[in-house]
Amino acid sequence: MLNSPGDEQAVGGAVTLGLLAAWALHDIEELATVPGWWRRNLPALHERYPAVPETVWRRAGSVEGREFAAAVGAMAAVVAAASVAGRLTGGRSATYQTALNAFGLHGLVHLVQAGLVRGYTPGSATSPLIVVPFALWARRRLRRAGVLRATRPRALALGLGFAGAATVAAHTVARRLTKT
Repeated sequence: MLNSPGDEQAVGGAVTLGLLAAWALHDIEELATVPGWWRRNLPALHERYPAVPETVWRRAGSVEGREFAAAVGAMAAVVAAASVAGRLTGGRSATYQTALNAFGLHGLVHLVQAGLVRGYTPGSATSPLIVVPFALWARRRLRRAGVLRATRPRALALGLGFAGAATVAAHTVARRLTKT
């Protein structure tokens, strides 16, 4: 159910399909920086954080460009589906709102990562410029339109869980697609 064009409180494509656009801009940064950043920084991170399990370092160091690009493509399908669900429901879709929350929280995670590393990490440039502002703006528009679901700790946990599960699934698909 799309909002009528005359509805002043309508949630339009900028809010719903804008999620996909904001995500794409953010992931362009990640595509351009992830593989090289890991190669350059893995030894120092491993030394700085010895409590992190060895399997985490091994897995992080083994992600190559093709696999990461395939994972981004798989994630694009998830974000596109959520954005379209949002558009078709005037922003009411629980899937869209969960994805929007996950996107905003994902941006905050990037900022925390940059703080822990004490420098740039892939995704940390667009997080304060695009990810977090877009998520806050879109939530404000949803609230004004009267369709924003209440955000409780459970909803935030669901958003982080959604982001984590989608990321794991995207990388699993990517590993299978790029396996040689």
